[in-house]
Formats: sequence, structure tokens, C-alpha cells
Amino acid sequence: MTVVLLIADGARPDTLTRAIASGRAPALARLAAEGDERVITSVFPSVTGPAYLPFLTGCHPGRLGIPGIRWWHRSSRRARSYVGIEAMVADRDLHPDHPMLFESVPQAIAALSPFNRGLTRTQRLDGSAAFWLRLAWHHFRGDLPGWLRFEQEFAAAFTRRVREERPPFAMLALPGIDKCSHRFGHEAFDVLHAVEVVDATVAQLQRDADRAGRTIEIWITSDHGHATVTAHDDLAEHLRAEGYGVRAHPWTMTGGDDVAVMVSGNAMAHLYLDLASRERHGWDHHRARWSPLVEWLLRRESLDLVLLPLGPDRCEVHGRERGMAIVSRADDGHYGYRMVTGDPLGLLATAGRASALDRLDTAAAHALTADTEHPDALVQILALTNSSRSGEILCSAAPGWDFRERYEPIPHRSCHGALHREQMRVPLLMSHRASGIPRRTVDLYPSLLTALGQRPRTPIDGISFR
Repeated sequence: MTVVLLIADGARPDTLTRAIASGRAPALARLAAEGDERVITSVFPSVTGPAYLPFLTGCHPGRLGIPGIRWWHRSSRRARSYVGIEAMVADRDLHPDHPMLFESVPQAIAALSPFNRGLTRTQRLDGSAAFWLRLAWHHFRGDLPGWLRFEQEFAAAFTRRVREERPPFAMLALPGIDKCSHRFGHEAFDVLHAVEVVDATVAQLQRDADRAGRTIEIWITSDHGHATVTAHDDLAEHLRAEGYGVRAHPWTMTGGDDVAVMVSGNAMAHLYLDLASRERHGWDHHRARWSPLVEWLLRRESLDLVLLPLGPDRCEVHGRERGMAIVSRADDGHYGYRMVTGDPLGLLATAGRASALDRLDTAAAHALTADTEHPDALVQILALTNSSRSGEILCSAAPGWDFRERYEPIPHRSCHGALHREQMRVPLLMSHRASGIPRRTVDLYPSLLTALGQRPRTPIDGISFR
């Protein structure tokens, strides 16, 4: 048997539903009818790169030392970005104690995964210099028609490798939906062209398996959703105008040592303070000096949430015009939400009473928040703010806004990265029925291992639904 994981990068649940309803995705329609179709939550930050780690490790990205697609490396006092040449060191930045799926399945093949630890060059379909030159040519020119042609050719090469080699596990990421959504908006007709590439890939995999009389399991999900952008609030530029010395991409070697603004997706940002320091401190250490900056942030229309890590398993959550609460996790793993000056996550109406917001296990924390504006917020906030590589201030954008305007290959009409419903909820389609309850993308890793006859070798965040 072969288990195939397809990442329809950037696909919202309603993106695939719309394609199926329109008749443009017959293979996906068959998959949904014969198998299972669910909506699950991604991770914070909901951005390509970090949000692939749940599939491959069963862990939240912060736990693995990857807090965003851009972050400030305190020990070396320099910025890190996986948008460009530094993508080549992403595997080295990962925490070494958590094995990747590729390491557990030595005969696996994969393509367009941001992380590849455990794969040899021959197991990677994207291992050649010619491949990366062609990818960069289409990406940095913003050539979407060229990209989709490239993606179709590459998907065909992937299905051919699966047909000929019959690996136990194969993974392919298809970024076309994400790219079209950024350029045209997630509701644009052009996005359906990218869905058709996913559908054609599924159809070919099914045809090959049927002809050969083989068993194949197909799993389709996404790393993040998308939300419409109507305005850009370039935090780095505005902080410079306020007199702060700022480092931000692409100019990170100079600019001052006050704040590093590391934007992901472009709807979330880590703000790193006092860049001369090689240590990360909790918010109480910075409160006296940097409270005016937080007050400035909370006056901005672009801000939905400001997160201030207090230390291990405690974080202040500020909502613009909604007050402050504290999210915490006890030693036994139960989550709590204590309103201090307000209800920034809007959970009181869902819970009905304040006492119901305490002593929540991970399943209850997900159930309470899954249908709110901030799905899985209690778990996701601490999973990221606990990371030693996260900023001292974390910002999540309000609907309609993002935090970066300049230096993008294409204008962004849709974005992701924030701890917000449209960006956090992703589809899950499988060619079989789930026996348990799929909740989060971290649950895919142990479920995939179960399908492959294996079990996780180290403690993880996910729970198998297989």
C-alpha cells in the first residue's frame, strides 16, 4: 500500500467545496463521497513553512524552534528568513530531538516540502539546481501562468514516480492555490485553475492504482487558509517613523537595535526587543520600557491581538478595544483563560460562564474555540509564545489587514498567518473514513504513522484519529 499526502497549499475548506460544487474537481468529489471530508485547524503562525511541520513531526512549530517564516536569531544577532536562500538551512534550524516522517519511512519520496530531513537527493523530486532556478524564475517574477504550467508538469512527474516505485509514503505540495489567492484574492475564478491541478493529480493517482489493482490512500489537506486584504499596515515603516531603530526584511543588517519586525504570511509579526541582548526575557522584564509601544500597537486599526509572553505557559492576550486576559497551562496540561480587563478572545459567550473557561484539556480547549473567530486559540497561543525563538511581542492582524506592503513579488489581495478563523481553518479529505476525531493538523502525523504500521518515537502534540 502507498499513502500519499497532498498539500493543497493555501486552500480554504470552502475553496475545495466550491470547486467540487462547480464540477471542476470530479476526483476530489469522488474522494469526498467515498471517503471522509472534515474541517480542522492549522497552527499559529498559519504560514507556509512552519505550518508544514505538524504533518511531518506531529508538533507545533514553536516547539521545534521555527516560530515563523522570518524570525530573529538572538544567539547570532541576525535575522532568519526562509523566503530565499536561507530556506536551505531550515532543516538545520529544527530541534534535533523530534524525528520527521521521512526519517521514519526511509523509502519515502517527496517534492516541494519546506523541510526534508531524512530524504536523500534521489528521494527528492526537487533536488536539482535546474528545478530551483525554474521555480525562482516563476516565483520572483510573479508569473502565475508559468507557475501553474510548471506545477502541472511537476505533479505529472510525481505521479509517475509513485506509479513506478510504489513507495510506502509520498508527499507532494502544490502551492498554486496559495499563489493565485495572494495575487487575485481567494474567491477569484483564477484560484479554480490551481484547484484543477490538485484534482488532476488525484485523478491520475486513482487511475494508476485502479489499473494496477493496488491499494492507495490519498490524504489532502492545507497548511493555512486565506483572508481578503483591503489595507496594508507596514509595521516596520511606521515604527521607523515613530523614531525606533528597526530591523526588517529585506534590510536586516542595519537600522538600529531597538526592534526587529519579523512578518509571516503577512498577517502576523514577531517583534523582538533590545536586539543587543542574546537572551529572551518575559514581558515583565520589558514592561516598564516598552508598554508605550504596546499601547501604540493597540491603537492601530490593523491589530486584532497583541500577545505578551509572561514566561513558560502564561501569556497576556490583548484585544484591540476588547481588554486583556491571561491564557495559562497547568502542570497537568490543562488550559485556563482568566479575564482581567476584558474578553479579547470572545470566549465568555461561547462558554456561558467564566468557570467553564478553566481546567480544559486539549480536546475541550479545541471544542470551545473551534467555531469562534480564533480557533484553537488557547492551545495555539502558548504553543508559539513558549518558543525560545519567538518575539517578546506577537501581533495578529485584524480581518482585512496585513503587516507588510513593500518588497513582495506580487500585490497581496489575500493573506494568512494570523490567529483568525479564515486563516486557521483548513480542509481534510481522505480516501477512507476516520475512526477518531480529526481536530488539528498535528493529528495527521500520528495518523499517517498508524496507516504505515508505525507509532511516534518521541512525545508529540498530535493524537491519531486513524
